Amino acid sequence: MRTMKALVYNQAGQVRLERDWPMPQPAPHQALVMVHLAGICATDIEISRGYKGWHGVLGHEFVGEIAAVRDGEGSEHLLGQRVVGEINLACGDCSRCLAGMPSHCANRTVLGIQGHDGSLAEFLTLPLINLHLVPDNVTDDEAVFSEPLASACEILTQVDVQPASRVAVLGDGKLGQLCAQVLTLTGCQLLVIGRHEDKLDLLRQRGIATLLTNQARGVGEFDIVVEATGSASGFTAAVAMVRPHGTLVLKSTYAGKAHVDLSPLVVKEINLVGSRCGPFDPALRLLKQGIVAMRPLISAAYSLDDAELAFQHAQTPGTLKVIVDCRL
Repeated sequence: MRTMKALVYNQAGQVRLERDWPMPQPAPHQALVMVHLAGICATDIEISRGYKGWHGVLGHEFVGEIAAVRDGEGSEHLLGQRVVGEINLACGDCSRCLAGMPSHCANRTVLGIQGHDGSLAEFLTLPLINLHLVPDNVTDDEAVFSEPLASACEILTQVDVQPASRVAVLGDGKLGQLCAQVLTLTGCQLLVIGRHEDKLDLLRQRGIATLLTNQARGVGEFDIVVEATGSASGFTAAVAMVRPHGTLVLKSTYAGKAHVDLSPLVVKEINLVGSRCGPFDPALRLLKQGIVAMRPLISAAYSLDDAELAFQHAQTPGTLKVIVDCRL
């Protein structure tokens, strides 16, 4: 049996680099992907705190190249191609899949999150249908952001954002930054509220209005509020900022439980929208056109040999994106 290096959340509740982890083998119509870069996401950190109750190889953000394909004839041209990938592995047969909602497949597994080993490893497997070719002018450093950028793009498929819309993003972390970059393209009246002056400065450099949390009192109510703080307390703050009949978009996932007063949702008749995975094609177009900036969001890069240190660094307050080079 061939083995590989992989960063694993084990049954003992520890995040450890395993050097003899079984190399995954592609099923029919799947590809074996040699991972170039993988990103550490807040969801990975929450898994290590008990979110989803899953154990295995962490990671779901990646860019790599196709090393092998198990698909019969006609797919040899894919070998060596750089790819990124959608993380939900759908069955294709359930009512949700047949209704065009594969990301909500009742039988799905999820890369690095639920029942399918992830991307913080030398190799991973995904169905060919999940993979997207990376444009030649998009670097690995940029392409590794495709999955979270797609998640940010998902907001625009769920909510009608107009130039006249007053929109607030709560949270200046990785996802908040990406949501802000996508939302500002609509021309909306956007304000990002966060706790870190240096992170907010990245957005101000792109012409996006910002406020520190302690300066945000009295800013008024918003048509749309995107909650991307990664904390339970963010929900309460977001509800307070949405106008009656407004929309609250929830982006945070965390292991803990939120104890919240739901009455304002009823009294203000707020539209509550859960939002997670999104479309890769718009995300890759934005990267190809150079409309969004990913490299300023990289706080540090590590080799796979140092992945445990990388995971610790990713949990340091104030850190944006930590990248792992899985070839090293």
